[in-house]
Amino acid sequence: MKTLEKRYFLPFALVSILFLLWGLANNMTDTLLAAFKKVMKMSDTETSLIQFAFYGSYFCFALPAALFIKRYSYKAGIILGLLLYAGGAILFYPAALKESYLFYLIAIYILAGGCSVLETTANPYILSMGSPETATRRLNIAQSFNPIGSITGILLSQQFILQDISLGSISGTYMGLGFVLIAIMIVMAFSKMPGGKDSAQGSVSASFGRLFKNKRYVWGVIAQFFYVGAQICVWSFTIRLVMQELGIAEADAATYYLASIICFCVARFFFTWLMKFFRPALLMAWAATLDIVLCLIVILMSGSGMIAVVALVLISFFMSLQFPTIYGIALEGVGDDAKIGASGLIMAILGGALLTPLQGMVSDRFGVSISYVVPLICFVVVLGYSVFSQRKGQHSIVNVQ
Repeated sequence: MKTLEKRYFLPFALVSILFLLWGLANNMTDTLLAAFKKVMKMSDTETSLIQFAFYGSYFCFALPAALFIKRYSYKAGIILGLLLYAGGAILFYPAALKESYLFYLIAIYILAGGCSVLETTANPYILSMGSPETATRRLNIAQSFNPIGSITGILLSQQFILQDISLGSISGTYMGLGFVLIAIMIVMAFSKMPGGKDSAQGSVSASFGRLFKNKRYVWGVIAQFFYVGAQICVWSFTIRLVMQELGIAEADAATYYLASIICFCVARFFFTWLMKFFRPALLMAWAATLDIVLCLIVILMSGSGMIAVVALVLISFFMSLQFPTIYGIALEGVGDDAKIGASGLIMAILGGALLTPLQGMVSDRFGVSISYVVPLICFVVVLGYSVFSQRKGQHSIVNVQ
């Protein structure tokens, strides 16, 4: 059975670009922790408020986004998301003029709200473009564009922000991104896209009622909360840990962060290929187990230099399949409740907002190496969901049409 039918090639490609765009935002934001720590002389806990604003916004915008696309269409959701994303990026300029950390956090909140709308829209949209039997594989393919955006974001940060850290370099980079997003929004507005207005009957409360009775979905939301927390924790403190282990500056340490994202990107394609032969839940169980082991190496080999750094980079390789796989498994068989269900899975990104400050507090008190106990615990939860999914007989079927 084909993963993608010919009639969906163009819309699939256009929507996949959105995965690249929010990947770019996510990983540019990760580098801001190191930038603000230096330029504003902040603690790890204070800089982690950037992630609280970013992923807290994801939580707040996800359900309204789902209701919006349920009422209107996927395309309308895409336009709204790009508008918010661009607006938040351009607000970095007045934030620099005011030299206000609070203003920056507001700009990040609005920018991330746009990313939340895009994710809430694009994930179920991709799932709907073809056969339910190949939905999880199709989502993994689209998600493969996400780390390409991440790589682009890191390169932009490394070149324009971390080389000469200042409020001007931060704001100028984000403003440029904002104008590019406006251009993309115009292209999307005039592009022909498949329908997607919700024709399903029934209230939102009825949808939630059915979803809350679905154990695979409920535990999927919980697993997604901890997975996103793990991912953001690992990446937010990568530059800090590499600087500690190798004694190098921010811009040089960002090269190892880039290596992590490249591993993440390559692994997405590798694991998508493996899904032709192995069940997604089984692959995720092995990946989560190896991430637990690698976190232990980071913690126990503190001061070892390159050993801890290599283990840190490899964590990203095995993280790569976890977000889309949890997403696909959780939405299996939810039918017309998929759009509302998608919002719950995006709201679970709140894990990045709550668990990153927790890691920051652990880092301030016990050191950045020990702080990787936080993502370790998160990967244990993902492993538990993988085992649960296999016992439930997951078959990678997601019907969202």
